[in-house]
Amino acid sequence: KKQATHGCGSKEEIMDYKKTYEAWLSNPYFDDDTKKELESIAGDENEIKERFYADLEFGTAGLRGIIGAGTNRMNIYTVRKATQGLANYIISQKGQEKGVAIAFDSRRMSPEFADVAALCLAANGIQAYVFESLRPTPELSYAVRKLGCTAGINITASHNPPEYNGYKVYWEDGAQITPPHDTGIMDEVRNVTDYASVKTMPLEEAKADGLYQTIGADIDDPYIAELKKLVLHQDCIDKVASELKIVYTPLH
Repeated sequence: KKQATHGCGSKEEIMDYKKTYEAWLSNPYFDDDTKKELESIAGDENEIKERFYADLEFGTAGLRGIIGAGTNRMNIYTVRKATQGLANYIISQKGQEKGVAIAFDSRRMSPEFADVAALCLAANGIQAYVFESLRPTPELSYAVRKLGCTAGINITASHNPPEYNGYKVYWEDGAQITPPHDTGIMDEVRNVTDYASVKTMPLEEAKADGLYQTIGADIDDPYIAELKKLVLHQDCIDKVASELKIVYTPLH
């Protein structure tokens, strides 16, 4: 992974990230909260560089980064840009009629990023199936296959510290993307260079057009039913059920 190199850098490097920083501050496309956050770091050269020296890289595992304003951060703009690339790839594969399932965890901004992705897909004519609340990753894999989707998105950063979030893409088999789809999607994401050209639409409009569908019990119940079929030695479990102990480890 690329790491930020702190220090002065060349004049060209300084101008590049400084220009991008100033563009985010002046462009009416970016919201006021984003601009306030960026204004708060105006005197911090290293922080400006860390946020703008590169684009948050989309790899085989998707996106993962610190939440915040800037091209090298997880925010609604970088998530929407990645989703536009995914949408372009899905359309190139003629998979837009099958839709995309979206799940998310309990991290900060996870529900918001899920909706940002869903509304970008909807604006591209791709139906989004969004879980009503947080779900485990294996259920997303199940939902992709159960609904016959062309792809899935999971908003999570797994074990990373709390300031992080992430964006993972799954294909129609319910597994994370593999060749040739991984490089195909990465190329399409890199080709989206203008944030303002990325498509989106209002939530209510997407719902009215049938392009945003909330999912929940309709997937939960058959998923649990399928899991129960995999239980081994139910009779043994019944005998010791009252004695079983479970350790729960939350995120972070």
